Amino acid sequence: MKIHNPPHPGEVLRELCLEPLEITITDAAKALGVSRKTLSAILNGKAGISPEMALRLSKALGTSPESWLNQQMHYDIWQAEQTHKHLKVEKLEVA
Repeated sequence: MKIHNPPHPGEVLRELCLEPLEITITDAAKALGVSRKTLSAILNGKAGISPEMALRLSKALGTSPESWLNQQMHYDIWQAEQTHKHLKVEKLEVA
C-alpha cells in the first residue's frame, strides 16, 4: 500500500522520538555518535537515513533498522514519482 506524500523520516524522528524525549539535537547527535551537522541535515530533510544511521537509531531508540529504511524508501520513491512522472520507458519483454 502506497502512502500519499509520506513524511521524511527525519520529520518522524524529530516529532515522534526526539521532541517527546525533550532531547536537543546536540545531545541526540552525541548519543548516536554522529555530528550535530549530520543529524541536523536528516531532521531538516536535507539528508536521508543510511543503513548505518538506521542501525544507530535502532540501537538508541529500540526500533528496527528496517523500519527506518522502509520510511526512507517510501519517501524516496514518492519523491522520484513526483519528479519523474513523464519518463519515457519501453517495457522489456522476453522474446
